Amino acid sequence: MQEKVDIEALHSFYRGISELIGIEGMLKVFEQYRGMQITIPIHLYDRNRAADHVVQQYDGHNSYNLANKYGYSQRWVMKVIKDSQQKK
Repeated sequence: MQEKVDIEALHSFYRGISELIGIEGMLKVFEQYRGMQITIPIHLYDRNRAADHVVQQYDGHNSYNLANKYGYSQRWVMKVIKDSQQKK
């Protein structure tokens, strides 16, 4: 189906998607989400799932690294750790 796509006539949104992930990927996005209004989350990782991983991976000294890894603030990481310790 790629050979049938007239890239020059694509909507600018789909043209941008095709430049990022290719025509085939763009067509998958189009088929899955066309007509929908979507919001792209700011964070790659789900807050609750990331919190679980932070608690598991925290070694007492790596809050900065965990904050960078999961895309949240170091303050958030420390709050997650503190809340986790209070539950125990």
